[in-house]
Amino acid sequence: MSGSGTSAGLTPPADAVAPVRHPDAPAPGELLGAHYGQCFGCGGEQPHGLQLEARAGDGVSVTAEFTVRTAHQGAPGLAHGGVLATALDETLGSLNWLLRVISVTGRLETDFLLPVPVDTVLYLEAEVTALAGRKIYSTAIGRIGGPDGPVAVRADAVFIEVKVDHFIENGRPEEIQAAMNDPDQVRRVRAFEVNP
Repeated sequence: MSGSGTSAGLTPPADAVAPVRHPDAPAPGELLGAHYGQCFGCGGEQPHGLQLEARAGDGVSVTAEFTVRTAHQGAPGLAHGGVLATALDETLGSLNWLLRVISVTGRLETDFLLPVPVDTVLYLEAEVTALAGRKIYSTAIGRIGGPDGPVAVRADAVFIEVKVDHFIENGRPEEIQAAMNDPDQVRRVRAFEVNP
């Protein structure tokens, strides 16, 4: 898979290293699940959200899919470009599960190649291409008509590794407190593990 890679800020430096899948990463094919119920990208508690489902792939890659619904349209009958960018961003953010780091989007460059109609399933693939310090370089594509269909959207991104304090200091206090007070320890930890 290769993204557009046109911007200098999205090109890994010469001393970047190849990504390595963390030994505790989910197994290939495993559903990653939502990191936070209220997440617009993956949360099941967001009725108009993408409710995107990602699965661990081989190496440091993931696959995901979501169905474009009426609430996701921009022009009549077509997906809103911002929603498509969100789907790419969410899929790229899911790569964190395989590295076992917390990171946020630093830069996302998106190319829109084909219109994506309402009721279309968008099949997404993403992979980490390089690591340099706290920067995680990655690329993603979204296909229509099936997992091997034509590429409709693609993106290159740089994510920045952060500590959990980033969310605690910058998030809205009531949501942060609710997530931290969740009695389900796994859900509490997961709320802060992936790109918001």
